[in-house]
Amino acid sequence: MKWVPNNIPRLFEALLEHLHLVFTSVGIALVISLTFGIWAARRPRAFATIILVTGVLFAIPSLALFALLIPMMGIGTTPAITGLAAYSLMILIRNIGTGFQSIPHEVMEAAHGMGYGPFRRTWEVELPLALPYIVGGIRIAVVTVIGIATVAAYINAGGLGEIIFQGIDQRFPEKIIAGGLLTSALALAADYLLASVEKFLRRKVGRAS
Repeated sequence: MKWVPNNIPRLFEALLEHLHLVFTSVGIALVISLTFGIWAARRPRAFATIILVTGVLFAIPSLALFALLIPMMGIGTTPAITGLAAYSLMILIRNIGTGFQSIPHEVMEAAHGMGYGPFRRTWEVELPLALPYIVGGIRIAVVTVIGIATVAAYINAGGLGEIIFQGIDQRFPEKIIAGGLLTSALALAADYLLASVEKFLRRKVGRAS
């Protein structure tokens, strides 16, 4: 293991590039998903249609989706972030919608009886109760995108996938192992952290109810 100790700065740079791809794409998808998920939560047909459309996007192989975006966006981080955000939509919208649908009808009636308008009720009552589901969706989306983001190296988006593919092209197992282990460690760390937040929120909501 000689390459890794001599290339710590390059590995750290690739890790930061990977984090940029993941959190930018999931952040964009979260904004879109909150808008559509909250709106569609009380509209079963619209919710089913949105899940179907985003499910079709999720089913497209990552390399094919990135290739479809190249004629419009070129290569680099822009098509990579766009594609990764598209993969996050189904997961986030499904969890957001499920969270809002899980709120008891009695809670909604009580908020209405207390004079809460639609916006205030959504912000102060529904959103806090749905938060564990939302964080659960973010957890799944982040872990999923961490893995898919390695493929984005094929379109010059950087990240840990670049180290892995260099190792494959150069028949250099140490690079493959280093990139793969860092990707796995990042996914496990994100899953543990967000799962802990989700459990804390579920306990908090349980005590409040």
